[in-house]
Amino acid sequence: MSHPDKLRTPILCYVTDRKGLAPEVDHQRQALLKRVAIAAGAGVDWIQIREKDLSGKELSSLTRAAVAQTKKISERSGMRTRIIVNDRLDVALAEYTDGVHLGEQSLPVHDVCKWRAATPNLSAHGEFLVGVSCHSAKAAASAARDGADYIFFGPVFATPSKASFGAPQGLQRLAEVCSALSIPVLAIGGITLYNASDCFAAGAAGIAAIRLFQDAENLVSVVNGLRASFL
Repeated sequence: MSHPDKLRTPILCYVTDRKGLAPEVDHQRQALLKRVAIAAGAGVDWIQIREKDLSGKELSSLTRAAVAQTKKISERSGMRTRIIVNDRLDVALAEYTDGVHLGEQSLPVHDVCKWRAATPNLSAHGEFLVGVSCHSAKAAASAARDGADYIFFGPVFATPSKASFGAPQGLQRLAEVCSALSIPVLAIGGITLYNASDCFAAGAAGIAAIRLFQDAENLVSVVNGLRASFL
């Protein structure tokens, strides 16, 4: 397991949403895999496969294709892109991904981390990250205490995809969570190329986003801009 301090910073995580790429169901898978390839080629660090409505079989197939695709791109570029599966630990393990991202209502973080510690060679790369989405300082502290390698905290800013989680947390609360935890905190929710630097200044080790990475016409430029704003 790589210690969190050794993770590249800023950590840039593309959270997928295939329905936002193509309205026609028959085109969504290919559109998403194309975007995954673009993200990996642009140097995005992590890609979280977050397609909650897919069956286990469909999600496994999509994840398998994404893993194979990013592996080839990483070998050519020398920049490794990690594939992390949202919620479905079974799929993450079956497809030898780099980790699983849990929600606050998913499997208990403590149980997953305890099981991981007793189970070697979970990933093709010899490491398996466990992350958690948190929407309060209490949940963030609990996730860190239970062994999570990183957390997503938000929504920091207003965004339609996170409206169900209530009012934005804001930069002050993000800063409080970052200063209280020793593990990486990735800001999520309404992140743009223009406000990401505020998240970094608040102590975030990275950012996670859907539209920022999915809608960008020139993703290389976006990635370079984000990295420059972290300095």
